[in-house]
Amino acid sequence: MTGGIGSGKSTVAELFRALGAALVDTDAIAHELTLPGQPAVMQIAERFGKEFLADDGSLDRAAMRAKVFSDPAARQDLENILHPMIRREVERRISEACGPYVLLLVPLLVESGGYKNVVKRILVVDCDESVQVRRTMQRSGLTEEQVRAIIRTQASRAARLALADDVIHNDGGLAELAPQVQALDARYRALA
Repeated sequence: MTGGIGSGKSTVAELFRALGAALVDTDAIAHELTLPGQPAVMQIAERFGKEFLADDGSLDRAAMRAKVFSDPAARQDLENILHPMIRREVERRISEACGPYVLLLVPLLVESGGYKNVVKRILVVDCDESVQVRRTMQRSGLTEEQVRAIIRTQASRAARLALADDVIHNDGGLAELAPQVQALDARYRALA
């Protein structure tokens, strides 16, 4: 499963999990890898400097976000550190997953080009860009320009939709979302 920032991927993932799907979330893994004392944090500090660490020794996500969205080389360096570690953990968690099927949440699936050989289907959570902006601003406190800058670094809606086997339209609320998830859950169980 993938989708742009603010598309509602986490909400959709939780709905699938509530129906019994096993969930492997690459963002959650990235967060875990950047906690105090983790090898990724040490490599990030070595490459970027200790100013990218919070007082508790975890990754200062706001400082790193500002750096990588303004410096493509820094973004590539960060990805070179994190992506192999994330990939190993994803493979481990998939092999240990219990459920009728595994839902792998990869927000930057299109951009990274990774995991396509691991998954059988690609589900895109899609919504209008104005909805993405509004949701992200409400959730994160970023300005509209900051959110639009992030959107510009991500794959376009058209690029994501071109890869989709399945699409969940998430411009509305839970009342419209839940039936779509239930229908796909039934389909994925049949395919599994």
